[in-house]
Amino acid sequence: MSLPQQAPPPDDRPSPPAADEPALSLYVGEEPEEDAAEESASLDNADMSTLLEAWGAATARLEQTHDLLRSEVARLSNELEAKNRELRRKNRLADLGQMASHVAHEVRNNLVPVSLYMSLMRRRLEGDRGSLEVLSKIEAGFTALDATVNDLLSFTAHRQPQWGGFLVCTLVEEVCASLAPQFEAQGVEVDVDVPPNTTLMADREQIRRALLNLVLNALDVMPTGGELVVTSFDGPRGFELEVADSGPGITDEQKKRLFEPFFTTKETGTGLGLSVVMHVAEAHGGTVTATNCPQGGAAFTVRIPPRRAMGAAA
Repeated sequence: MSLPQQAPPPDDRPSPPAADEPALSLYVGEEPEEDAAEESASLDNADMSTLLEAWGAATARLEQTHDLLRSEVARLSNELEAKNRELRRKNRLADLGQMASHVAHEVRNNLVPVSLYMSLMRRRLEGDRGSLEVLSKIEAGFTALDATVNDLLSFTAHRQPQWGGFLVCTLVEEVCASLAPQFEAQGVEVDVDVPPNTTLMADREQIRRALLNLVLNALDVMPTGGELVVTSFDGPRGFELEVADSGPGITDEQKKRLFEPFFTTKETGTGLGLSVVMHVAEAHGGTVTATNCPQGGAAFTVRIPPRRAMGAAA
């Protein structure tokens, strides 16, 4: 008698996939090949975008650097040209000054004996009114010639400033007092606005000469009256001394040559007054500028750097 056959235990192993079904990954988390390719392409695009952004930023920085370098080259070129112009100007002035100095000394040497002879002649002509009037006119001409010689010598003198402190208001009062008869004769009103306690460290005689030339220049443009204003200011940019007039002002053409030696728009005069002012300003490390006033007239301003200016205590 045969025993009944027992059925085999069930097979719990997964059955292999059918031929037309896609095979699943044998490892947990493994993706299909299409997903991996897409991810790789996405990474490539991200890298390219980052690279392009970096390239754009580098290009922008390069362009900015190029612009900065171009601006700096232009600035240095302009500065070099300005220095060359200044050097050429100073060389011309040096040659001109040497010649003018020689002429001035020769003229002065001849003026001294002529002046002595004129003094003797005045004594002999005492009582002869007509002859004395003629002699006075001759003396006036020699006085003007002597003033021209003084201007030439002042222009050609290269004496270094003798530094010392002095009150600006006292200096301005002295200059204005010496010209009081001329102010009155021309009908010029003078307004002085200078603080009484401002002390300037500079060469007093040179500053006096510069101020005198500025005031005389203002008088020349106001032959029939006007207003002369002298002001000073001690601030962050240094000391400033300004002389303003109510004359016709300065044309654009005059501004270009205003401080050139022997340039003048007047029938009389040497054309050296403003050149002397510039020489004094530069000797003190400063500048002189000329501008037209809004209300009319012109203003000349001498500026001396702070290292040379001392504002008195308030």
